[in-house]
Amino acid sequence: MKIIVTGGAGFIGSAVIRQLINETGHQVLNIDKLTYAGNLESLREVSVSPRYSFLQIDICDRKDVEEAFTSFQPDLIMHLAAESHVDRSIDGPAQFIHTNIFGTCNLLEIARSYARTKPDFRFHHISTDEVYGDLELDDSLFTEETPYDPSSPYSASKASSDHLVRAWQRTYGLNTVITNCSNNYGPYHFPEKLVPLVILNAMEGKPLPVYGKGEQVRDWLYVTDHARALIRVAIEGAAGNTYNIGGHNEKQNIEVVKNICSILDELRPRQDGRKYAEQITFVADRPGHDLRYAIDAGKIERELGWKPLETFATGLRKTVQWYLENQCWWEPLREKYQRERLGTKQ
Repeated sequence: MKIIVTGGAGFIGSAVIRQLINETGHQVLNIDKLTYAGNLESLREVSVSPRYSFLQIDICDRKDVEEAFTSFQPDLIMHLAAESHVDRSIDGPAQFIHTNIFGTCNLLEIARSYARTKPDFRFHHISTDEVYGDLELDDSLFTEETPYDPSSPYSASKASSDHLVRAWQRTYGLNTVITNCSNNYGPYHFPEKLVPLVILNAMEGKPLPVYGKGEQVRDWLYVTDHARALIRVAIEGAAGNTYNIGGHNEKQNIEVVKNICSILDELRPRQDGRKYAEQITFVADRPGHDLRYAIDAGKIERELGWKPLETFATGLRKTVQWYLENQCWWEPLREKYQRERLGTKQ
């Protein structure tokens, strides 16, 4: 197959492309605007493949995207391009509305026109569990039927784009699938997110910021497991369906931070003999912060046979080890982000 991946220089998009090139025979065109979080170094290992190509394109630019469709003639698009950090959406929501809503609409219209001559063409939209809002601290889980109740500008923009994809499927008959995933972690993660931020700050002796009391619960999914799931859904998922993807790893944020500290204590002990957990610093909580997310991933396991291979323990250890061994990847990112606190504007 010929597959367009939007946002392929980002964290999850690059994992999908590495999986496609290394584990399948499909051809891949990576379309990415290369914003602050886009990094072609994450694709260095596959960039030499004759089955991989890249175009620096903004998904909001209709002419450029149409030309990419015409020249590449894709069978499938996996749409991951998005502004994705909640804190940044609090500081500047307009960019999230523009990219995540207008950009998705632009892609849908191009896909609708293209599908007139290629009826089997599929549009796979990759979304988030944050569209569902908050869960109680009980045994409840997000399912594919959970009503949407987004809390942040980011999650509201993703909820909007999900609704657009379903509308294009129902109104125009476009062949679509949607996936909503839990919190990803793993190699090549831009250090504004919790796991890489804590790893890098710990190694540099900086405070490890934890919002509120760190009691927020998230379901953690190793990015390679997610990439496998996305490819499975894109190719085998039932048209018009939604699939939730989770790691079966509910953890409080404070647990995650302490686990990272314990792994670092073992793999790279502090020279002064003290524990990394002593660097934990509690800070004011994020405005509108959801307390708990948890995914029921039963549908994708039942219908498509996917389940995660990594436990949280094995995935987190691999992640910490990767950052310890790959300073050449994350060190240059200081030019884009100094790991300062974002999302405090009211």
